[in-house]
Amino acid sequence: MDVEKDKNGGIQDLEAPWNTPSRIETHRSGIFQFQAGINLARLQPLLDRIQDAHKRFASVPVLPEVANKLEQEVMLSSIYGTNTIESGTLTEEETAAVLESPEKAREEKERRVVNIRRAYDIAEGFGKHWSENRESKEPPHLILREEMFKELHKAITQGLSHPDNVPGQYRDNPKERRTQVGDLEHGGVYTPPKCLTDIKILMQAFIEWANSAPIYYLPPLIRAPLVHYYFERIHPFWDGNGRVGRMVEAMILKAAGYKYAPLALSRYYLENIDRYFTLFNLARKAEEKGDPWPNQAFVEFFLQGMLTVLNNLHDHVNQIIAYLLYRSRVRDLHEGKMINTRQYTIVTHLLSQGLRHKLAEIQAQPWYAALYKGLTTKTRARDIKGLVEHQLIVIGDDDGKTVFLLVPFEDSAGGA
Repeated sequence: MDVEKDKNGGIQDLEAPWNTPSRIETHRSGIFQFQAGINLARLQPLLDRIQDAHKRFASVPVLPEVANKLEQEVMLSSIYGTNTIESGTLTEEETAAVLESPEKAREEKERRVVNIRRAYDIAEGFGKHWSENRESKEPPHLILREEMFKELHKAITQGLSHPDNVPGQYRDNPKERRTQVGDLEHGGVYTPPKCLTDIKILMQAFIEWANSAPIYYLPPLIRAPLVHYYFERIHPFWDGNGRVGRMVEAMILKAAGYKYAPLALSRYYLENIDRYFTLFNLARKAEEKGDPWPNQAFVEFFLQGMLTVLNNLHDHVNQIIAYLLYRSRVRDLHEGKMINTRQYTIVTHLLSQGLRHKLAEIQAQPWYAALYKGLTTKTRARDIKGLVEHQLIVIGDDDGKTVFLLVPFEDSAGGA
């Protein structure tokens, strides 16, 4: 048995079953192979850090109000992220507006958002059905089926214009049509298998490989990005492959017990889009050169994303909790007549606008001017002083003219 000593001093079996290539011969696309292509020993410290971050995040008591807010924010961020990666043009605010009133979606750019949201519901149904019907002795690893990919693709591309795409059906390129993925700026252009016969062969082999014992029993944190990567390599549909691949990756992770983070990865990919696209090509080229660990960099990139997302989510949950406690305290002080209605209005306005505010900018706003119409500057000063005394705001900064809310919250999902 061949072994090598890795840089961390551990021993990595070069003939580990998950690293044994599964070589598939196609009719027109040559030899295609599936393999984990990773040095697990080198990835283990990062896996351990993710597991520790996951345990810390999962241990935070999340009230229903916090859970609902977090779920909505993560879903919005995920849909915006995965849509924008694939040339979606809506801003995050516009995406939120569409999700609030999906029945009003008329334009294609809006239907893209509604479709992704519907596909997430379908993915959730797949996971729930699998969870309810699996044997209790089985590990919580999702078993993949071909219809999952087709159903998700159907939902994602339904009603969208494309000269060739048929929702839920694989592509079959005419002889004169080549499908090309990537560009020179991100490691080169890749031509995936083009004929329907080869795509069917590869999708069947891919799913068998992903469900085979050596891959199935890998940590889901390893299996999920490998499924994502090889699905994109096959690129079986005319349109929507990236959205499907990221969604299936999230399904595998959610089935393994990771909450929120799987969806939040789409935003991580968007924020690191150059690296994301480049690594697909680097992995493919590493395999062509005979690198024993061709997928190492892609999987490591994914793991770094999971760690980043989990830490951001943990921080953001704490911010939400602090925000809710602060809001509750403000309400209690108002109901107890410890602060007046003007003071309550000031704080609630600031609370909806962020953490830091210039006093001069607050005083220039119409709602603030309306509060003190006909009142003296002494009354204004007394109200601000009262808010400071109740520790609802603090006046700071070098010029003494900045108002800080004491609650540490952010307007965004903090990278979630």
